[in-house]
Amino acid sequence: MHLKIEHQSKYRFEEPIRYVVQSHRLYASNFEGQSVVAWDVAVEGAIFGQYFTDSAGDQVRTMTLQGPVDEIAISVTGEVITTDLSGVLRNHVERVPPLAYLRATTLTKADNAIAELARSVSGTGSQLDTAHALSTAISEAITYTPGVTYSHTSAAEALDQGQGVCQDHAHALIAAARTLDLPARYVSGYLYATADGKQHEAGHAWAEIHVDGFGWIGFDAANACCPDENYVRLGSGLDANHAAPIRGVTHGLSEAELEVTVAVAAAQQ
Repeated sequence: MHLKIEHQSKYRFEEPIRYVVQSHRLYASNFEGQSVVAWDVAVEGAIFGQYFTDSAGDQVRTMTLQGPVDEIAISVTGEVITTDLSGVLRNHVERVPPLAYLRATTLTKADNAIAELARSVSGTGSQLDTAHALSTAISEAITYTPGVTYSHTSAAEALDQGQGVCQDHAHALIAAARTLDLPARYVSGYLYATADGKQHEAGHAWAEIHVDGFGWIGFDAANACCPDENYVRLGSGLDANHAAPIRGVTHGLSEAELEVTVAVAAAQQ
């Protein structure tokens, strides 16, 4: 599928700040199921560093903006060709060993409830069968409900209240998989939500689990499926903080308001 992405992030500061430095993981991945046709990240007045590819195979670029700054507008536009590989991340070059993704974080630490859920589906067959069973169990245990969780909500908290959004589904699935010694990680990206040709709010996240014989496979517990041609992969990390598309620091004491719009549309044939 030929998809077009428009992603706008605007930071507005109550008082001008002296400068800002950001690390952008805003560039679409290249692998067998996804090829980049065109991609651009722009910030008016900013100075960009050189691109580099980190050990996880994700493209990263730093951005510096000198002040006084009262607003930052980050514009991402791109086109990709996607293919349905049933979630398998094939021919994605990276150097981090899968076992590195067994390490828990504050957001993905498993409690007794998560461990019990994981044990309830363990022994269901192969690692692949177990991974699918885990994703199904998380999908059933957490109802997709916007507005009830926050960026700092942990996997355990989301499972306990039984509600959350894609970030919570991903964190809970990662935590459950790691309790069974299955390496798992958080993935940020975009989702083309429908096939009606219209644009939609479509920032998204899911999990990848490493399965012997297959490598990394994506599981979207929020939508009870594996990523297909409707998904655009950006980058990965141990959790949402590690995989955040935008991370940065500012110099100056000022509160910031963030407005984000993301739209994904199918290109005209």
